[in-house]
Amino acid sequence: MSINILNSQRNDIKDDESLKQLGFIELAKKKVAALEKELGRKPTACVVTFGCQMNARDSEKLLATLKLAGYEEVETEDADFVIYNTCTVRDNADQRVYGRLGQCSNHKKNNPHMKIAICGCLMQEPGAVEKIQKSYRFVDLIFGTHNIYKFAELLNSCLDSDRMIIDIWKETDRIVEDLPVLRKYAFKSGVNIMFGCDNYCTYCIVPYVRGRERSRSPKDIVREIEKLAADGVKEVMLLGQNVNSYGFDFKDGDSDKISFAKLLEMVCEVEGIERVRFMTPHPKDFSDDVIDVIAGNPKIARHIHLPLQAGNNEVLRRMNRKYTKEQFIDLALKIRERIPDVAITTDIIVGFPGEGEAEVDDTIDVIKKVQFDNAFTFIYSKRAGTPAAKFEDQVPEEEVKKNFDKLLKVVQDTARDQASKHQGKVETVLVESVNEQDESLLTGRMSNNTLVHFKGEKDLIGEMVRVSLDECHGFYYMGSRV
Repeated sequence: MSINILNSQRNDIKDDESLKQLGFIELAKKKVAALEKELGRKPTACVVTFGCQMNARDSEKLLATLKLAGYEEVETEDADFVIYNTCTVRDNADQRVYGRLGQCSNHKKNNPHMKIAICGCLMQEPGAVEKIQKSYRFVDLIFGTHNIYKFAELLNSCLDSDRMIIDIWKETDRIVEDLPVLRKYAFKSGVNIMFGCDNYCTYCIVPYVRGRERSRSPKDIVREIEKLAADGVKEVMLLGQNVNSYGFDFKDGDSDKISFAKLLEMVCEVEGIERVRFMTPHPKDFSDDVIDVIAGNPKIARHIHLPLQAGNNEVLRRMNRKYTKEQFIDLALKIRERIPDVAITTDIIVGFPGEGEAEVDDTIDVIKKVQFDNAFTFIYSKRAGTPAAKFEDQVPEEEVKKNFDKLLKVVQDTARDQASKHQGKVETVLVESVNEQDESLLTGRMSNNTLVHFKGEKDLIGEMVRVSLDECHGFYYMGSRV
């Protein structure tokens, strides 16, 4: 990124808050330039991301601000400015953050100029800030999910101060998206279409740390995607905690009030965009008009991630998922009938309070009937502040592990069978990178999200190419360019 990009972006921006933050980037540049002179080298920055695609998108904004301010991006956590963008969906994510923070304290002892920031969902959780204040007093900056757009302003305060700065908001109705973004890939990008969640599943902390649902204006979304297309992006992923409730928060009569299905149609009309993905829908809101739009538009990826979480009706009721096992199966089979080439993946939690072997067998029955192409299986993580954390019938660890292993085998066998069905076909893949294990190979992704490795030159990265699926290796293919 360069200052020219910053200036051109300033000319396009109407939002006062966005313009204000761009001004803070200019102020930070002077401070970072002074630090560079003192160090005799360019100051370095590292952004460490935990969690979902929305966190990854937030980190692209954080990194853009740091780059524009004059920092050089590095991958190592002994940088001059380190940000941990946190997740709190599961306890192990929390523990990983605290472990990394502890290691980072050693770097700070050796670098008096080092600044450490921590932000994201974990910081919105009750007690987290107090823990940082007590046990990690070397942290310089703490902020949450609602005010991440203020990072340029907070960066300035951090560079000016030797004390810990804390800026946590309980909630917000603001959406500020017109800010610099440093994309990881030149050819694909995530696009936030909404924030927050209104579902309040009893095991989930997200509504408490991300807030209530807030949809972006469809005009703003399309405008952002048009800019991305002009910049060479071919694939976009529409992001939200529950994308198919997009627009539910708009008021009746509001000119912005459209459905998620209509938004998909509008995005597909953007010239230059060749593939459209979305993450994550909720089964209870997956309407027929969305299925129809996907079936009728080849630009929309043949991959639907449809979180099941559990297959027993009583467990689903206690999870507050608002659908039954039978309703989920009917929906999944309807999707398969209307979109025959679709891949359906899912999330499954094992060990929710009150779940025994019989309840897990119900989940296995759903897996066999739906034939998921893959499933992300997790052991239930007790999150303080959620209703399920207070349920008395928590499942013993040994029983959870036994049920998890039993379910995982069915998931893996089913996914392997599903993947093998494509052998011998020719598919269009978006080439994403040089293969990490073999530099003579490229790695691409099919519309249904399956990875394909094949021989090719680096200049194909970012291109859509036709590839023969020659050998299925469980969850990926070895192929050859056609």
